[in-house]
Amino acid sequence: MPTVAFYTLGCKVNFYDTEAIWQLFKNEGYEQVDFESTADVYLVNTCTVTNTGDKKSRQIIRRAVRRNPDAIIAVTGCYAQTSPAEIMAIEGVDLVIGTQDREKIMSFVGQIQADRTPVNAVRNIMKTRTFEELDVPDFAERTRAFLKIQEGCNNFCTFCIIPWSRGLSRSREPQSVLEQAKALVAAGYKEIVLTGIHTGGYGDDMENYNLTSLLWDLDKVEGLERIRISSIEASQIDDAMIDVLNRSSKMCRHLHIPLQAGENSVLKRMRRKYTTEEFAAKIKRLHEAMPGVAITTDVIVGFPGETEEMFENGFRFMEDLKFAEMHVFPYSKRTGTPAARMDEQVDDEIKNERVHKLIDLSEKMQLQYAEQYVGKVLDVIPERDYKGAPGQGLVSGYTDNYIQVVFDGTEALIGQLCRVKITDAGVNECRGQLLRVLDPAMTPEETEVHSFVFERPEAIKA
Repeated sequence: MPTVAFYTLGCKVNFYDTEAIWQLFKNEGYEQVDFESTADVYLVNTCTVTNTGDKKSRQIIRRAVRRNPDAIIAVTGCYAQTSPAEIMAIEGVDLVIGTQDREKIMSFVGQIQADRTPVNAVRNIMKTRTFEELDVPDFAERTRAFLKIQEGCNNFCTFCIIPWSRGLSRSREPQSVLEQAKALVAAGYKEIVLTGIHTGGYGDDMENYNLTSLLWDLDKVEGLERIRISSIEASQIDDAMIDVLNRSSKMCRHLHIPLQAGENSVLKRMRRKYTTEEFAAKIKRLHEAMPGVAITTDVIVGFPGETEEMFENGFRFMEDLKFAEMHVFPYSKRTGTPAARMDEQVDDEIKNERVHKLIDLSEKMQLQYAEQYVGKVLDVIPERDYKGAPGQGLVSGYTDNYIQVVFDGTEALIGQLCRVKITDAGVNECRGQLLRVLDPAMTPEETEVHSFVFERPEAIKA
């Protein structure tokens, strides 16, 4: 049986794409093996979001070539799309395919096996207007399924190379999304995470159909308990979107809305499409529409020209907004972007100092958010045996508002909808006590048995 090994760098979309490519190999009778072992084909899915991403991608490609010089070395992803010639120049690379045409990968592999002639299959992504259909029928996590609905981005923020590596925004056909959602529910998934490069831009290239329309259609899918949006821009949250978030019982009370900077002159230089005032007004409306909503965000620290005063103003702005968590990144120069050529680049030491201040703030806000829920009852879908203490009869999973909860229970609970009372709040996780399992397939008597078995209040001491 031929073997294939994968290595994925970068974002969640890349991991999704790798899973989709694995399905193509699987259908041709391949077995997947560890990247560190000997394989017939190595596929490296690269990242180009930072210069470091490029460098790491090259190191991994060379590692695959050394592992088995006779293997076919295939390279895909964002770095492959933007710099195919650089990758083709690495001794031992057989195939470079960018962020499109990946459904043809097996025919390229067959062709190379026949004549061992390297192939550069990258073409201009800016001309692509259709969404590449690549499905992932199941995921290792088993409880949350990712469903890619969109590709590319039209924003051209000054720090970002992604439109050049992923192309312009293009959406998956609604019918195709709904069929895949139904297939995932039939395969046992209760939660679907809608993902893309610029997920909120879904429908920008369609007539009279957008993300809100899709959410209402997904709301009707029977057996689907939760719909989560991986990320959405503040400017894309309009009244119609707020209405679906408010009225659909399936929409998770968690939104990831990138802020990037908390000061207007920095936002302007980043070419972000909002002011702090507009952003704050949206967040306020969301809190009114979805009481208890967890809003998480991304922040870039030390963007060119960010003074101490701008940083302090941004810090206070973030503190006022009370995010449930912030993902904090130091600004990293990306060759080829306008920001890399800007004057007033911020010193690395200053950047790191600011990053730590914001991480401390994020942890404080995370704890404050979680503390509101102590004593409250929330629904949790356990994902796994608790990593912090494996084999101790503890499971962990997320509430719809993205609090990670650890509680007493066996692995039989994984993937079930559980009603849990929060007993202790922590920064990255909370402790809880299982009250009962909410499974439509269970009779009330079975539910009672379950709650009797797992209700051991004395067990939660952490």
